[in-house]
Amino acid sequence: MPAASPEHPAAPRPSLRDLLTDKFGQLAVRSAQIIVVLVLVTAIVFALVQLKLVVIPVLIALILASALSPVIGFLRRRGLSPGIATWVTLIAGILVFGGIITLIVFAVEGQWDELSSSAVEGVNQLQQFVQNGPFNISQEQFDSGRDAVVGFLTSSQFGTGAIAGVSAAGSVITGALLAFVILFFFLKDGDRIWAFFLRPFHGYRHERGERIGHVAVKTFGGYVRGTAIVAFVDAVFIGAGAAILGVPLALPLAVIVFVTAFIPIIGATLAGVLAALVALVANGPFVALLVVIIVIIVNQLEGNLLQPVVMANSLQLHPLVILVALTAGTILGGVLGAVLAVPIAAVGWAIVKVWNHPEEPDKRKPPFWKRGKAAA
Repeated sequence: MPAASPEHPAAPRPSLRDLLTDKFGQLAVRSAQIIVVLVLVTAIVFALVQLKLVVIPVLIALILASALSPVIGFLRRRGLSPGIATWVTLIAGILVFGGIITLIVFAVEGQWDELSSSAVEGVNQLQQFVQNGPFNISQEQFDSGRDAVVGFLTSSQFGTGAIAGVSAAGSVITGALLAFVILFFFLKDGDRIWAFFLRPFHGYRHERGERIGHVAVKTFGGYVRGTAIVAFVDAVFIGAGAAILGVPLALPLAVIVFVTAFIPIIGATLAGVLAALVALVANGPFVALLVVIIVIIVNQLEGNLLQPVVMANSLQLHPLVILVALTAGTILGGVLGAVLAVPIAAVGWAIVKVWNHPEEPDKRKPPFWKRGKAAA
């Protein structure tokens, strides 16, 4: 390396400040910040997954409390205390839920014999179709497959799975009781609980916290109430169609349609497949095809007419975002994660929109039907 001369002095070494403030340094600093944020988010998600027995009941209670907040507000305005209003709301909900379960039990009990005989006949028809149809499966192969299923059901592996299922059922019962207790306190003291968390903040930070709490309750409640309306319409039309066609267990199928409607995109499809299978086993392929047509028509009417009107203000998410949230929720929390993922994503987006500004319409732009006149 040639030595420096008076005519060509050596270039000064860049300082640490120069290395961090040039273009490459800024990129490196930003990349390090992104890595730190990703690590922190990953740690938080991992901790929440490990504590899902507590996190999921809290989220369910929060969503239900947001959906029931108008009822609580109505009862409070009528002079009831927060505790009495909460108990009235919970008892009414338990009576409605218990009545629906009772109707389902009676419907299943009344049609169980008919459904069992139809199922046996349907299985026999399926076996004949498999053996005599294009699959060319012999009786020996069919018996071998049946013996394999029976062997699995009587194996120790199935017994271990059954024990795990009992443990999971215990966890579900524990989570349901915890969610009920949390729901009671959210309904009774939800505003006071949020005010307690906002005590350390003052000024614009306190106002931001109030905005976040308001928009979260509004979005959660609007999503649940809107989805319940859409699910009720789906259940009524699909259940009525199944009853008219003589499909057994029309009422339980309608309830399943109502429940699965809370899983976006795939819920209606799963309910339609189940209804078609019941119709196929009990009534034959022609009635099953009619059930599929009814499900498709109802889903199209719901997606194109009802849902945009009911859910316009509570679910302003692109279908791709819904699909990604649904997949992530399923991976992290199973079926409950799939149910909770979309409203959480909707609330997250609503919070982003009001983070720095109140939720007010943009008064600078006239409505679309007046823009032409304003321009003129």
